[in-house]
Amino acid sequence: MSDKRLKVLIIGASGTIGAAVKEHLSERHDIITAGTQSGDIKLDITDPASIKRAFEELSPLDAVVMTLGKATFAPFSELEPAKLGESKHLLGIENKLMGQINVAQVARDHLTDGGSITLTTGILNEHPVPGSVSPSMVNGALDAFVKAAAMEMPRGIRINSVSPSVLRQSLGKYGPFFRGFKPVEAADVALAYSRSVESLVTGQVLKVW
Repeated sequence: MSDKRLKVLIIGASGTIGAAVKEHLSERHDIITAGTQSGDIKLDITDPASIKRAFEELSPLDAVVMTLGKATFAPFSELEPAKLGESKHLLGIENKLMGQINVAQVARDHLTDGGSITLTTGILNEHPVPGSVSPSMVNGALDAFVKAAAMEMPRGIRINSVSPSVLRQSLGKYGPFFRGFKPVEAADVALAYSRSVESLVTGQVLKVW
């Protein structure tokens, strides 16, 4: 691989994973951070116009990393049939799923040749837990999107997803949902993002379990 210093946008750098990715990649690359409430630039992933404005302002970029996305944990018994706007699935579909997909689709048109896109999914689509129906669905859809989109990315642009297990740093909040799971360190998860940005892999789900 080239030793070229890359211009990398991290969306969600204030979170536990995002902060670890920023710390790891900033040793070798120029990092720009973005988020709804914090960062070098404000970016709302639920608003395509906001995404487009950010990329137009920052272009050209060599890589974009997404470590931001919300979905609803709820027992299956509470997931009632509903129109999309009234569904408990809406948060995950609008935020984590379409937010990341829209970022990828905008990035496709603004990244430099050979650039990279890295999305974030998670272990739950392969190893669900009680209450994870909605986030499991969203993670599975994102992993499938990455595999399909990789085949049609123009100009040598690559796309991957990183799928972490529960973080050790997040056990206080999420530990009860992940009994029997081996927690992973945020710094180890950051290595998977580095692989996506700095190697030649594409169309891959990089699991950190």
